[in-house]
Amino acid sequence: MAYSKDLHDFLYYKFGENSAPQDIVQIAFQKLWENCADVSPEKAKSYLFTVANNEMLNAISRRKTVLNYRQQKPKEYTVESPEFLLEEKEYNDRLQKAIGELTEEQRVTFLLNRIEGKKHQEIAEMLGISRKAVEKRIYTALRILQEKVELRKI
Repeated sequence: MAYSKDLHDFLYYKFGENSAPQDIVQIAFQKLWENCADVSPEKAKSYLFTVANNEMLNAISRRKTVLNYRQQKPKEYTVESPEFLLEEKEYNDRLQKAIGELTEEQRVTFLLNRIEGKKHQEIAEMLGISRKAVEKRIYTALRILQEKVELRKI
């Protein structure tokens, strides 16, 4: 159970909330339990992440759904001007679109770092890649987002 939160967060950021990551976490631990004789304790974390990733991909291919982003409900009242609210909405739309256009590796790595607050080394261990690869993915994602989300000058 030591890895359940990390596994859930990994699935959530990679596939979204609508894909029921908590169910896939349960399935991954169940498969680990069923195959515990074949999986060494050192390989358990890697096994869990691989099984969870494969289960999620299978579930998505069966449902043939597209990743949905969580939408925030607008406030009922505000002191901001309508122009500001419109610009804010346009900015958020561009940001969500730009994040959606990142490669899967960039998006997952970026969200784990910026939203979940994971350190580069933690992400590297979770994804089974080097720390340098994590850094490159994050910095590439930041550069792409800066280019795509840059405010339009009028």
